[in-house]
Amino acid sequence: MPRHADSLLSLTDFNGAPLADDLVWQSFHTLMDRHGYVLMSRVPETFDPVAFSKRLGDFVPQYTGVLVGDVRPEPGMDEFYHAGNTKPLYPHSEGYDFEGLPPRYLALWCETPNTGAGGETTLADAHAWTATLAEDDRAFLRERIWTWETTDAMRHLGLDLHPEHPVIEDHPDGTIVRYSFNNLVREDDERIGPLLDGAKAYFEREHIAIQYERRDMLVFDNWRMLHARNAFTDTGRHLRRIQIAQRVTA
Repeated sequence: MPRHADSLLSLTDFNGAPLADDLVWQSFHTLMDRHGYVLMSRVPETFDPVAFSKRLGDFVPQYTGVLVGDVRPEPGMDEFYHAGNTKPLYPHSEGYDFEGLPPRYLALWCETPNTGAGGETTLADAHAWTATLAEDDRAFLRERIWTWETTDAMRHLGLDLHPEHPVIEDHPDGTIVRYSFNNLVREDDERIGPLLDGAKAYFEREHIAIQYERRDMLVFDNWRMLHARNAFTDTGRHLRRIQIAQRVTA
């Protein structure tokens, strides 16, 4: 059964007073390491989500070139598989179609919450999924290089990428799991299909669901967490999003 988010970070104490900056930051990293995501609720109007995100690393431009993007229904996108409509999204990691490293973190905050059913962001731990696999399957996902492609919506907008990456990549700063149920080019390999199906089934069993209130902010580790979205009908739903690169360490 889907779970509700249980990693909640309030930016105020039990008396409603703002928490000290260093305590917020320490709590954030503790929760991120433990769960792979942090949901900040009851965020005061004085909180700056862009400045907070900048402390995590440099911003990665959206496909459109902007650093802070909008996630809301867009004219002309209903026929495509795309975040810019009200349809559901399959579980995926962000940036699987980048030539280099995918974003380390994805930050979403709510400008206008959804009214009615649906619209939840759903999350599940891809590292926990890979831990359920047989060792030879994990080796296969590390060693086999796959071609990935952009969505049909991005191709419609003129962006057609075909990078090559494994599903699991070991990096000095952590293990990267790239995943797309429908945009990994399966070619004629009969082994990859059941593994992708298994990841999707794991996601459906284990995901948590996050329904936003205004000014809620979700940040998750994109190397670790898969995310998706439930369908909705309220065309006023509006999130903003930032992709954050892995911080370069000495």
